[in-house]
Amino acid sequence: MRKKIWVLTMFDSYFDSFLEYGVLASVFKGERGGDIKFSFHSVSIPQYCKKGFKGVDDSPFGGGVGMIMRADVLKSALLEGVVAAGAYDPQKIKEQLHIVCPAPRGEVWSHEKAKEFATNYLSSKSDKDIVFICGRYEGIDERFLEHYVDQYISLGDYILTGGELAVMTIIDSAMRLSPGVLGNKLSALEESFADSKLEHALYTRPRDFEGSVVPEELSSGDHKRIESFKQESSLKITKKFRPDLLKK
Repeated sequence: MRKKIWVLTMFDSYFDSFLEYGVLASVFKGERGGDIKFSFHSVSIPQYCKKGFKGVDDSPFGGGVGMIMRADVLKSALLEGVVAAGAYDPQKIKEQLHIVCPAPRGEVWSHEKAKEFATNYLSSKSDKDIVFICGRYEGIDERFLEHYVDQYISLGDYILTGGELAVMTIIDSAMRLSPGVLGNKLSALEESFADSKLEHALYTRPRDFEGSVVPEELSSGDHKRIESFKQESSLKITKKFRPDLLKK
């Protein structure tokens, strides 16, 4: 199964390092990913505007600070840069594409939301491809959002200068939960937030670092003692650094 991820952005070179290094780079190069083969496609929004960068945004009706990304320009980028380029049916956009826009109005992203997204859109459960819209400036014309966006996602109660970092965060955190992406499928089950707690303390060589020695339980060979230590360590760290997780 093949699944395409499209990103509409003002700066497509923003994603160069994202596609060159790390686990997801291997996924997009076809080196891992299980039965699903992912491909990444960035669409430069200014290419679909006659005036290039200078015509993508305009001043807001009703006054106010900042500039607004134009609905007609974004529509052209979507229909020409994604729908036509990807050979989708323009009459069935909602059936073939899931369009996502990072925005303050969205549900706050979390490990649980990442799992839901991976299950719903990055697995064989869905045959839809995904499109991300990277907003810039003061925001996006509401009419484009109303007509085309299916889901809004917020990383938290703060503002970024553009949607690119948010999109990379969403893709990274969700795709690593897609079957076959991580080398060891247990990795995603034993990490922070997987069971509403932080991950247990981690150790490797050297055994003695500045007088601090690796806990004896971890080298005991006793699986029950090791598991018990990990559970207690996870709870201790969560209580110390993120007690709010336990309250949930």
